[in-house]
Amino acid sequence: MIKKFKKGDQVILTSGRDKGQSGPIVKIMTKANLVVVQGVNLYKRHIKPTQNKEGGIKSIERPLSFAKIALLVDGKPVRVGLKRTASKVVRINKKTGKTI
Repeated sequence: MIKKFKKGDQVILTSGRDKGQSGPIVKIMTKANLVVVQGVNLYKRHIKPTQNKEGGIKSIERPLSFAKIALLVDGKPVRVGLKRTASKVVRINKKTGKTI
């Protein structure tokens, strides 16, 4: 499967509780169509202390749907399309047609 998003891409949230926040992609789960963005969609996790670890409340990034994010190019959100050339597949900006 060819991906429109890659690890390390700068993205912005287009809907949901954290709408407007941006960050780089940390992890992509292609089978579930989910993506984890650094510093976005944070939830608190209460961790019980054990012999080896301290307990406490930690913030964890939870996965988001591909539908809730847009790629940031020059500080603006962009819809991504795919274009086949003779040798490879490239990502393009749907509005302008330029390669990303």
